[in-house]
Amino acid sequence: MKSILETRDLVKYYGTKENIVKAIDHTSIQVQHGEFVAIVGRSGSGKSTLLHMLGGLDRPDSGEVLIEGKNIFNLKDEELAIFRRRKIGFVFQNYNLIPSLNVWENIVLPMGLDGKKIDKEYIQDLSERIGIDDKLKSLPNTLSGGQQQRVAIARALAAQPAVILTDEPTGNLDSKTEMEVITLMKACVMEYGQTLVMITHDETIAQMADRIMVIEDGKVVDQ
Repeated sequence: MKSILETRDLVKYYGTKENIVKAIDHTSIQVQHGEFVAIVGRSGSGKSTLLHMLGGLDRPDSGEVLIEGKNIFNLKDEELAIFRRRKIGFVFQNYNLIPSLNVWENIVLPMGLDGKKIDKEYIQDLSERIGIDDKLKSLPNTLSGGQQQRVAIARALAAQPAVILTDEPTGNLDSKTEMEVITLMKACVMEYGQTLVMITHDETIAQMADRIMVIEDGKVVDQ
């Protein structure tokens, strides 16, 4: 089975000589299409650095990141930004919603930036699936944390990207809402045939994944 996401000998160091921090140290991983992978590791182990490079938000010192077989770091910055918008959905801990736009506008924003035709039926179906269909005209500041995170998930799924990358997506939520959001994410990924890579420090959440990768000192030590 061909992997949808792959890293080859990925390296990212910070600092110099005796102060060098090996954030990512010759790491090679593969994620298959439709897989839900959890990346776990202690604080400072390199989890977020790895995720940022998987999503093309940060360039490595050396090595490759391939999405659908394409080395994303061969792209110029502008091309990479377009590729990211089309192929990668992001869900972060702090929602990143635009306060002046209502829920519907936040969800379709990436597609609008891309000049892409909006599949209203799909977005409506997605909103119902995620449980925010009655909030589409609301502004983000009128929503609870759990609802805002659902909007962020809907936005990540809306452009039907190849890969969804999430960094501690439930860090700001209480445990009941957290489990609801993760269950929902997993169900959506299965239903819409997408691939999910999630950073978490939460053992319970990690156990819901198809596979767990453990990262220590910038290296994946266990899969």
